[in-house]
Parts: sequence; structure tokens; C-alpha cells
Amino acid sequence: MSVESPCTNVCQMNPATGYCLGCFRTLAEITAWSRLDDAGKREILRAVAEREAASDLFEADSSGARAR
Repeated sequence: MSVESPCTNVCQMNPATGYCLGCFRTLAEITAWSRLDDAGKREILRAVAEREAASDLFEADSSGARAR
């Protein structure tokens, strides 16, 4: 079974982090995605999950809602 792309069609890079605001991948990861095997894609998804979790901690307002 193929690993599905995390793309959300937002496709806007955050200049401060270098991550896409929609999927939290770097430009290099986005570019390489179609050429990677499933193991490589899963490694990117692991990194994406960590980045997204970290952004939740730093981008939450006082009510706990995400500020995107």
C-alpha cells in the first residue's frame, strides 16, 4: 500500500521555519516525495508529526486554540 501525501493544498512556506504552513514539510521533502519509497515517506511523516506538535505548543493562544 502506498503512503499518502500529507499535502493539504495550502502550499505556503513559512519563512521563519522553512516549513509549509499546510503540511509542515520542507521544500526538499516536498520535491523528493514522489521519488521516495514508502519507508522514506514514513520518515518524513514522522518528522512532520513532530513539527506540527511543536507548532501547537508555540502557536496556541491563551484559550488553547491554534493560531494559524
